[in-house]
Amino acid sequence: METRSIFKNISPLDHRYALSEAAVFERLSAILSEEAVIASCAAAEAALVKAHCAIRGTLTDDAVRAIDAAARAVTPDAVYAEEEKTRHNIRALVNVMKRLLDKDIAPLVHLGATSVDILDTALSFRIKKAMQDVVLPELKTLECSLCTIAEREAETPQVGRTHGQHAVPITFGWTIAEFVSRLGKSILQIESLTESLKGKLSGPVGAYNGMSMIVSNPEEVERRYLSFLTLEPSEYSNQLVEPEYVLRLLLELNVAFGIVANLADDLRNLQRSEIGEVSEYFSDTQVGSSTMPHKRNPWNSEHVKSLWKAFAPRVMTFYMDQISEHQRDLTNSASQRFIAEYITGFTMAVSRMANVLAGLQVDAAAMAATLETAGGTVPGGILAEPAYILLGEAGISDGHEIIRRITLECEANGESFFTVLTRHDDVYRTITAQLEKLGVPDAETFFKHPARYRGLAAEKARRLAQHYRARMEGRIADR
Repeated sequence: METRSIFKNISPLDHRYALSEAAVFERLSAILSEEAVIASCAAAEAALVKAHCAIRGTLTDDAVRAIDAAARAVTPDAVYAEEEKTRHNIRALVNVMKRLLDKDIAPLVHLGATSVDILDTALSFRIKKAMQDVVLPELKTLECSLCTIAEREAETPQVGRTHGQHAVPITFGWTIAEFVSRLGKSILQIESLTESLKGKLSGPVGAYNGMSMIVSNPEEVERRYLSFLTLEPSEYSNQLVEPEYVLRLLLELNVAFGIVANLADDLRNLQRSEIGEVSEYFSDTQVGSSTMPHKRNPWNSEHVKSLWKAFAPRVMTFYMDQISEHQRDLTNSASQRFIAEYITGFTMAVSRMANVLAGLQVDAAAMAATLETAGGTVPGGILAEPAYILLGEAGISDGHEIIRRITLECEANGESFFTVLTRHDDVYRTITAQLEKLGVPDAETFFKHPARYRGLAAEKARRLAQHYRARMEGRIADR
């Protein structure tokens, strides 16, 4: 086989990212590379031979060993060389495999099958294996890291933000719990859709024409064939397996990709110089800028978002592959080959995000300092909401307007919300009385400490983290 430097490869997945995410690349390469494509098609042909032998009652241990050995001996070099003559990839593989088997078994290779019985089945087989062996474990590692941070930082006060503006207090654990919940649900959906992937052995139009010339129950042969590959038959197939099985899984991967990119973007923004509430790990040999030695750029988070930008638009191709004219054409033959790149790019982003979380440094002091003065031009103004709500609860219908005018006074005088609020004696006493009714301790100083107004942020952050950690660990244990 011809060898070449990886730096002569065109796809950055095969050089730059193969080096930076070496472990993920190696595991996926064993399942999704062109070598693995040929191996999976050979495994499908072997499964078909074993199904024929099983129906005939000749599937001995020796036969299984011989069939599997022949499938493993099929090489990309041999298949590609044969394809130069046949101009047909599956017929080339069949010819190579037949030469590796005894003459009493060789005729069973591809018998009763059409090319897509092998290709679509092998595709489902590879994707299922990639999901179970690599993608889902990487996703669950990321999810469990999120759970750890959500629990650990459940009590860490932070200002909430909407529209890029200070909103009301939360905790950093609650910020992370958003992604625990969103990604957790997506992982469970990916797991379910992976289990639903199907194969086929129903011939050129899906009606079992050819197989009906061999056996009285073609569907039984199909079930046996697919059982060797841990798959089940598609409910309906023409020459193709119904495309929606793979499509739905890829779409859910794209949903998860968006969630991971959203997380990366949020963490990148929290690392802005004017915010500085978290930071990525930065080694003592690492360089942030070629000209500014002081820089500590959040490049890992940016890298994750950049991968999302490169791969998420490919969802349009997935949709376009849903359509095959006149039951079967070849317009998916090239585009479908790039599914492997998509899965690889997605998994590399997930792995990189997990590494970011593993080294994430949370500056609780910076979060607390920001929260104490949060409110933009109204220091402490993020407590305007509870003030107006308490007035409303006390029966004052224009509470919102009263508090709005107090915030304008704060802005005009450059004073804190608490300072100005206490000068409005009637308002302050009414609000304090309401807090005392609720059993809030130190009600008189409640509006001096924004961190006390956090609702159920800490409790729900812990609850979500515990729930999804159990789901992730439980599913791993089940397998």
